[in-house]
Amino acid sequence: MKIRFILMIIILFMMSSAFNPTRSFAKGKDQLYRELDIFAEGLATIEEKYVEDKSPQDLVYGAMEGMLLSLDAYSQFLTPEDYKNLMVETEGQFGGLGIEITIRNGLLTIVSPIEDTPAWQAGIEAGDIILKIDGELTKSITLNEAVKKLRGKPKTKVTLTIVRDREEILERKVFDVTIERDIIKIKDIKRAMILEDDIGYVKISEFRENTAKDLAKALASINKEKMKALIIDVRNNPGGLLSSAIDISSQFLEDGKLIVSTRSRSGPEQTYKSRFFTKKYLDIPIVVLINKGSASGSEILAAALRENNRAVLLGETTFGKGSVQTIIPVSDGSALRLTTSKYYTPSGASIHEKGVEPDVMVEKEEVKDNKEDVFEKLDRKSEFDYQKDYQILRALDLIKGLLVLSAK
Repeated sequence: MKIRFILMIIILFMMSSAFNPTRSFAKGKDQLYRELDIFAEGLATIEEKYVEDKSPQDLVYGAMEGMLLSLDAYSQFLTPEDYKNLMVETEGQFGGLGIEITIRNGLLTIVSPIEDTPAWQAGIEAGDIILKIDGELTKSITLNEAVKKLRGKPKTKVTLTIVRDREEILERKVFDVTIERDIIKIKDIKRAMILEDDIGYVKISEFRENTAKDLAKALASINKEKMKALIIDVRNNPGGLLSSAIDISSQFLEDGKLIVSTRSRSGPEQTYKSRFFTKKYLDIPIVVLINKGSASGSEILAAALRENNRAVLLGETTFGKGSVQTIIPVSDGSALRLTTSKYYTPSGASIHEKGVEPDVMVEKEEVKDNKEDVFEKLDRKSEFDYQKDYQILRALDLIKGLLVLSAK
């Protein structure tokens, strides 16, 4: 009886909210009801014959999880506990390793490590594939399950079995990394300074609620030294809030310039244009540093500045996370994290699963000289030295050339 009651509630809910009669065809609804009959038959069989007793909530939650998992790598069903954990994550301080993860091509993949976190210090890189967590295979693992395994109390350790390239899996070129968990404190504007020749540099770690305001303060501070050009570093920036990416982009664009648009299954296209900002930087050359760990908001910023002729992109092709997830709460405290639309650049291009290609391709490379310490590159806790960052040096060369051209 419990299963039948649950099915009645599901059907009534879908009829009343998820399926609007004005937009659904009768044929489609008939097919849906036929499939629900199969679903009901399966639930009834499990309730009657499965070897162990399962609660109706376990069965429905399992069905919801599987349904969301079948959609794409970013849609998820969140139990009440998962939903609460997600809210904690947005507060900017949590226990873990300091990595953004996703499921790509069925593999648990690192989008990017956050700088100065345990994962970053251990040498984890964007694009790394996690084959095992503490010896357990991650095959068929969900994002929620992975997050639970990776998080834990500070000072506890977790061992990841990593493969650096998908093709190396068959060659068994894997290695283990043991990382000690810590409290992750995210600083949105990681670094802001003048490097040399009045060229400014700003490192943006994530796009969160106060990032645009923090960036404005940082730029005002370094602009006191009469900044002539700017390097914006969004390497290994996994993104964040769309509104933050728009506000940051607005600081380098005239009012009303198209930054990004979103298209959903239903409803009109949504366009987002640059907004008013008290101080804008419209006349200085800009180079944006990107890599395969730049995702979502980072890709929006990079594409918007390039396509509005405000920046040159240097580095590597970005991750390619160009979809929008909406958190939709459910009455029992659970929630759906559902992909509801996709991003499009000002030119109308989709970046999803493609990424943003740089104007100048420069892969990461260590600066080598006769005095190089082979162990130094393993010490990621050392102080920031832009002279040892090959991509920053190439960005400086490029921006100096742009300054010469702008002076003519």
